[in-house]
Amino acid sequence: MSMPQTEAEWKAKLTPEQFRVLRQKGTERPGTGEYNHHKAKGTYVCAGCGAELYKSEHKFDSGCGWPAFYDSIGGKNAAVARNVDTSHGMRRVEIVCSKCQGHLGHVFSGEGYNHPTDERHCVNSASLRFNPN
Repeated sequence: MSMPQTEAEWKAKLTPEQFRVLRQKGTERPGTGEYNHHKAKGTYVCAGCGAELYKSEHKFDSGCGWPAFYDSIGGKNAAVARNVDTSHGMRRVEIVCSKCQGHLGHVFSGEGYNHPTDERHCVNSASLRFNPN
């Protein structure tokens, strides 16, 4: 199956919530996402295109209300690309799927987490699907 090219094709492929998050840069309410407390072993893939994004080994409980990962597959700017986001009157770093450019969430650095990258990828569950090992 080919990747959707138009917004109408994306709307036909995704649920309304997936479309709102992935294509319109929406955000789930904290604590409501399916994968926030998910502990199974496997791989998290993009709900839009199926690209592998995160391994369960990189997931941690940050207490932020969304699934949090300290690294993506392939490291910085491989599976997950970064864009400067100045919406909402602040400067943040948006993360998107490198393959389809679907919005995933934001990445935060320097918060003092004891992980190799000292990063927190704060990801909307609606932008993910899970493939168990």
